[in-house]
Amino acid sequence: MKNVSFRRYAGFWLLMLLPVLVVAQQDKKNGVLWMHHEQMDDPYLANPDEGTKVSPAYHSRDEFFYTIQVNTNQFGQNILNDAANEPSITVDPTDPGRMIIGWRQFDNVSSSFRQAGIAVSQDGGETWANVGPIDPGAFRTDPVLDSDTEGNLYYNSLTVDGGDYLCDVFKIAAGGFEWDNGTFAQGGDKQWMVIDKTSGPGQGNIYSFWTQAYSYCYPGNFTRSTNGGTSYEDCITADGDPHWGTMDIGPGGELYIVGAGSYDGVVVIKSSNAQYAGSSISWDFVKYVSLDGQLTGWTPINPQGLLGQANICVDTSGGSGNGNVYVLASVERNGSSDPGDVMFAKSTDGGLTWNDPVRVNDDESTANYQWFGTMSVAPNGRIDVVWLDTRDDNPGQYWSSLYYSFSYDQGETWSVNSRLSLAFDPHVGWPNQNKMGDYFDMVSDNQFAHLAWANTLNNEQDVYYGRISLFAVSDEERKNSNIRSFSVYPNPANDRTTVEYELIAGAFVEISIYDVFGHKMRNIVYERKPAGNYRQNVDLDDLPGGVYLCRLLAGDYRQTIRLAVVK
Repeated sequence: MKNVSFRRYAGFWLLMLLPVLVVAQQDKKNGVLWMHHEQMDDPYLANPDEGTKVSPAYHSRDEFFYTIQVNTNQFGQNILNDAANEPSITVDPTDPGRMIIGWRQFDNVSSSFRQAGIAVSQDGGETWANVGPIDPGAFRTDPVLDSDTEGNLYYNSLTVDGGDYLCDVFKIAAGGFEWDNGTFAQGGDKQWMVIDKTSGPGQGNIYSFWTQAYSYCYPGNFTRSTNGGTSYEDCITADGDPHWGTMDIGPGGELYIVGAGSYDGVVVIKSSNAQYAGSSISWDFVKYVSLDGQLTGWTPINPQGLLGQANICVDTSGGSGNGNVYVLASVERNGSSDPGDVMFAKSTDGGLTWNDPVRVNDDESTANYQWFGTMSVAPNGRIDVVWLDTRDDNPGQYWSSLYYSFSYDQGETWSVNSRLSLAFDPHVGWPNQNKMGDYFDMVSDNQFAHLAWANTLNNEQDVYYGRISLFAVSDEERKNSNIRSFSVYPNPANDRTTVEYELIAGAFVEISIYDVFGHKMRNIVYERKPAGNYRQNVDLDDLPGGVYLCRLLAGDYRQTIRLAVVK
């Protein structure tokens, strides 16, 4: 157990009184901000069948999306009567085949007691090994993972010591999979962590912030390590009181934090000098960013959890969007009755000013939930976004499917939303806690988006790795190709759809429809075309309902769009 000073205890009792004072002055929605926190409500309960009752682990693969359960036993089987949620992922930048996913592990769904689950992959996510909790027998929650440029991997984990919330950061040295004993890292509820991977003076710095209302070192809610995680500095206060959010590093080593703020809306803060060891950290500004909605907790779709956290990402591509700052979150809309949309905003001046927000999900209904919105930016500047969506196959109102959209033009336009998974009921498999966690996590490279997510596709609450390869076309490939644009609409379609494309130079063009098993169903275009804009109507009457692949080949350029046919 950590030593807790009298000052800590005094801070703790003040902390216990603060929510009461705050809620008394806030409306119900804002009051929830202070009430949502991790608690050790139940004692540890072992799996009632000691892990002997199993079922097949779920996995699926098509040309666009591969997903596989990671919280399995040593034989890759699903363990019955356990649960897992709130996953985080990191990929070794020196060896992209080496990945780790952490999650909240519940050995018995009859108890809310959780541990720090962990699984590793050495083959780029194709196969996974669940290596057991990182700190067996200890109550641990809110996992956040990251890596540094040398290939060291880090796992930030929240625990409770008496009335205190505190974090330890565990480390795996480059090339291995053996954790150290962890280092005390201050901390508090809903912490997040980011590591500087730039080549500047802050390279390797580790930053963490958390919810001030549930802090080990109230009123502090931020710390850093400038020595590779050997130790963490005393807490300071992050301006603007951000919580339920994430962090990222800009191309110049500047630190950005996003979260729900003290008042309505989402707040972004920035520090330009946090990268310098020994500096007294200062905050450049506090900016409230409109997403036309609120980060919320205790919604019907995730009753004891969040609609999702706020995401912040910075373009470090060196291209035309270099330095752009992006914010995304699933929010309960202000301008309509919509219970959840994925909203995006960007800044082109380092966070000083922000464009009007845009909606990423393309359904027009104001009755559907788009929740757990998660964003990452690839090294080439492509923005990837995933979320859970209730627009399909919804017998119980809350059934959700995983959706994806991307942008190649710094968020100015977004691709047609693509459904990646079957629908599942998020209200099954709860581990004595009416939620499916609070967040997903994603890391993008130029070819793929690597996702850690939770679902109930196995009729239990489990954690999965997902690899998204659809539309993974690099800017360089686009620049050197004959194609400027390619689209299919409407999508989903019924009896007909339209294919549009633009050639900037003459090329032999082949556009065909395949089923998901790779069988060609028909050719749409198969001839040489001069430069120009083209539109081709496609009759779908003879195709049964289902998912198909519309593939375009133009010279050396290839792109595939997922086409849903609904009958």
